Amino acid sequence: MKPWLVLAGEWLLAMLVRGMYLVMRAMGSRFGPAMGAAVARGIGPLTPTHRIALANLRLAFPERDEAWIAATAREAWDNLGRTACEYVHLPAIMAGTTPQGLGPRLECDAATEALFLQLHAMARPVLVFGAHLANWELPAVVSHAIAQNSAILYRTPNNRFIAADITAMREPMMGKLIPAGVAAPIRMAEALYAGVNLGMLIDQRFGRGPIVPFFGHPVAANPFIARLAGRFGAPVYGMRAIRLGQGRFRIALEGPFELPRDASGRVDVTAATALLNHVIEGWVREYPGQWLWMHRRWR
Repeated sequence: MKPWLVLAGEWLLAMLVRGMYLVMRAMGSRFGPAMGAAVARGIGPLTPTHRIALANLRLAFPERDEAWIAATAREAWDNLGRTACEYVHLPAIMAGTTPQGLGPRLECDAATEALFLQLHAMARPVLVFGAHLANWELPAVVSHAIAQNSAILYRTPNNRFIAADITAMREPMMGKLIPAGVAAPIRMAEALYAGVNLGMLIDQRFGRGPIVPFFGHPVAANPFIARLAGRFGAPVYGMRAIRLGQGRFRIALEGPFELPRDASGRVDVTAATALLNHVIEGWVREYPGQWLWMHRRWR
C-alpha cells in the first residue's frame, strides 16, 4: 500500500478515536464508563478474542465450572469497557488527590499510606511493577499526583496520530514517559541514574524473557525489573488499583520484595522474575474479573 494511503488511513482512524473521546467526555465520568462496560459485555463475547479469554480462564482455574468461567469472562469485558472509557475521565477520578492525600474517589489502607511516605522520603530511586488489573493507568497517575518523581515505561500505539494524542493526555498526568522499544533499556537506566522512580506493567508475554510459572504453566516473562534491580540495587515494590464500584478504587502498594540471589550474591533474574509473577498471580486470584484475560499470556 502506498505510504500516503497508510497515512490517510491512520489519520481517519485517529479522527474517529478523537470523536469517541468527545462522546465519552460528554457522558460524564460515571455514566460514560458504565455505558462502555455495557457495550463491552454485549459485544466482547461475540468476538474471537472471547475464545482466548475463556481458554485462559480454563487454563488458570481448571477447578472452576463453566458457569464461573463465563461469568468471570463477562466481568473482564465489563472492566475493559470501563477502563477504556475512564481514560478521558482520569482527572475527574483523581479530583482532590494531592501530596497530602487521596481524593474522594480513591482510598488506600494505612500500610500503603505509610509506604507512600517512605518512598517520598527515600534518597534513592525505586522500581515499581504493576499488572493489567482494574484501571491499570491509575497507579502511575496516583504516583505523579502525590509528587512521586517517577517515569513510566509504556507501549506506543502503532498509529502515529493516536500515539501523539495519548502522549499529550498522559504526560501531564504521569510525568516522564519512556516508550517501549530498542532504546527503552538505555532510557530506563538514565532515569534511575537521575534518581527517578521507574514503573512498568510486567504481566504480558515477553518473548525474549525467561520462562517462569504463572498459574502453574510456563510463560515468557518480562525480566526488566529484576535486571534493573540487580544493576542498580534499587528496591522493588508492587502497585495496583482495585475496582470498588460506583467509580471508586482502592490503591495498594506493597514491598519492598526480597529478590532471590545466586551463589555470588547477585540478583537471580529468572528466580526474581518468577517471584514477581507469583505476586501478580495472587492479585489476579483475588480479583479474577478485573484482569485482562484477552491477552495470549500462555503461548
